[in-house]
Amino acid sequence: MAVVVGLTVTPVKATRLHTVDRVELGRDGVRENRRFYVIDARDRMVNSKVIGALQTVIADYSEDKRTLRFELPDGRVISGEIRLGDPISTRFFSQTAQGRLVEGPWSEALSQVGGRPLRLVEANGAGGGVDRGADGSVSLISRASLARLAEVAGEDSIDVRRFRMLVEIEGVDAHAEDRWVGRSVRVGEAVVSFGGHVGRCLITSRDPDTGKVDLPTLDVLGSYRTGLNTTEPLPFGIWGRVVEPGVVRVGDEVTPL
Repeated sequence: MAVVVGLTVTPVKATRLHTVDRVELGRDGVRENRRFYVIDARDRMVNSKVIGALQTVIADYSEDKRTLRFELPDGRVISGEIRLGDPISTRFFSQTAQGRLVEGPWSEALSQVGGRPLRLVEANGAGGGVDRGADGSVSLISRASLARLAEVAGEDSIDVRRFRMLVEIEGVDAHAEDRWVGRSVRVGEAVVSFGGHVGRCLITSRDPDTGKVDLPTLDVLGSYRTGLNTTEPLPFGIWGRVVEPGVVRVGDEVTPL
């Protein structure tokens, strides 16, 4: 029997993930997850592939109170209510995304951490700042797949946070989740329709706390995860959309339908 063993989120895309015991999956995913994202001086979304130091920032957000809190790597803590500024059209990978600039100390703090001018944006529309929007608002990886990757890499273990997934499960064989693409899966109270495999990039080679490159994950994946019949190259984990909303808790069963 497959069960949920981990849930990780962050309200600000590219900042450090933190673990939670439960999430509420709506039609657009977890409302608080990747609610905000970071842009550069040219209005382009930037993530920790480009600026690894962003992973040293710990962000917390309260939907009820509309407050945001940053713990910065120098020990400073910034917190306050969200105040929105002008609407802005941004470049989000190859797409155009709409949002609102967030006023206050957040952009200056992120700029100091990143070493370049950065601004914080609250995302508009379904799926917030998740890479694939609402269609990919749920990502999932198995503990057995992580163990297999660690074995190939010659490591004792690999931190799941490198892969920035929402749901971690155990109780299936390595990469068994690959076969769930094109199927619906009950995850706790929710049902998710998985539409693709997650192709990997440089972010996974970064330490999830420091943001520094310290493990050649792409080379390792390339050594045994190429030439597969998957939707994206260097696949590791799967992504999907919520078709039946519901709460997901650590310990919940995961059942392909």
